[in-house]
Amino acid sequence: MTMETTRRLGIWMDHSVAHLMDVTTDSMVTSLIESESTHRDREHSLSKSENLMHNKEQHQLSEFYKKLGEAITHYQDVLLFGPTSAKTELLNVLRADHRFAKIKIEVEDADKMTTNQLHAFVTKHFTPAQ
Repeated sequence: MTMETTRRLGIWMDHSVAHLMDVTTDSMVTSLIESESTHRDREHSLSKSENLMHNKEQHQLSEFYKKLGEAITHYQDVLLFGPTSAKTELLNVLRADHRFAKIKIEVEDADKMTTNQLHAFVTKHFTPAQ
């Protein structure tokens, strides 16, 4: 009889990029999902119309969250962390979707980190206290 491994995912994110760290196996696999919104984009649409820019950003943000949601559906235990409100916004989007009801999702504040710090943060979070 084999015990099924709980699939765990740590996501460091802000509004423009998300670092997804799969900690299911011994070696951590990191992937990147970026929002379509770029600085150049923002400046360009700023000159057009504030309202248009906001709508475009909201659309890009919702696409970004949708991509993250697709990735999260494959896990049972998820940690969202980062310096901005993006993690909470994503959590609210996920909470509204029944597909995420059985997934344990936690949110923590964290600053910008190096790759090693990210991995250590996620590993520490998912390591049961002895």
